[in-house]
Amino acid sequence: QVQLVESGGGLVQAGGSLRLSCVASGRTSSNYAMGWFRQAPGKEREFVAAIPRTGSNTYYADSVKGRFTISKDNTKNTVYLQMNSLKPEDTAVYYCAADRSFYPGDSTYAYSYWGQGTQVTVSS
Repeated sequence: QVQLVESGGGLVQAGGSLRLSCVASGRTSSNYAMGWFRQAPGKEREFVAAIPRTGSNTYYADSVKGRFTISKDNTKNTVYLQMNSLKPEDTAVYYCAADRSFYPGDSTYAYSYWGQGTQVTVSS
């Protein structure tokens, strides 16, 4: 069992940056693949980025590729999402997710554990 707590959301102007953090407690993050998803009002939750259990690679949705970076610090049991060049369409609640499989992929159904979410609002 692992508990996930996100932080770092807020209000930022278009073109700005934010860094989200997700702390995993209960088990070390090195035992889990981690992902970030987001959900805008009236839309389904969608994949943003993911990193396998070993941190050997990173995966991104096309909409954020080149702007967002996912990283993992196993010494702090924390996964980060660095978001640069933010756009108004990035506005959403961002969720951290974890799973014990090596790499669950980009489906919400493949992740067993979820955080409560953190709001990111990008103004134009």
